[in-house]
Amino acid sequence: MFTRYAKSASAVLCAAALAIPAMAHADAAKNLQVAGRALTFLEGGPSGATRMGVVFDPSKPASVAEKNAVMAAIGSGYNAGAIKLMGTAVEAGAVGGSNAQVFFVTSGVNYAAVGAAARSKKIITISSDAACANSGACVMAVATQPKVEIIVNRATASAVGAAFKAAFRMMIKEV
Repeated sequence: MFTRYAKSASAVLCAAALAIPAMAHADAAKNLQVAGRALTFLEGGPSGATRMGVVFDPSKPASVAEKNAVMAAIGSGYNAGAIKLMGTAVEAGAVGGSNAQVFFVTSGVNYAAVGAAARSKKIITISSDAACANSGACVMAVATQPKVEIIVNRATASAVGAAFKAAFRMMIKEV
């Protein structure tokens, strides 16, 4: 039975990485797709409409560009299994006052400050920058180029009460 779940999880993640057609911001769209699918592997995780705050720093053009690409990929709602991600832009300094259930942290924001605010509210943080997860500011980092890679920070996941199903944990890198 465990092998069946591992194969199913692997197939879902591979399909997620390959299913979005090429577009101007393909990396952000693919990363969002993998992040959304990864959320479905949370034990007791969100379902239905889920508010995803896309955290950005308005003073950093790359952060704003990534926010725009992620928001475009979410559109009026992005379905990922039992979750429908509903995006809202959140300036990095306003994370503490946000009502988001999950944060997608763009590259270039102050990871430590955003991570601390998210941990205090028990909110899962995801980034496309491995440095965010490696530093402990984000629960998870996802990348689809050049291959699908998911990094989960065990300590940060534990701090926000996030536990992933065993089949998913077999396919990720934990730090």
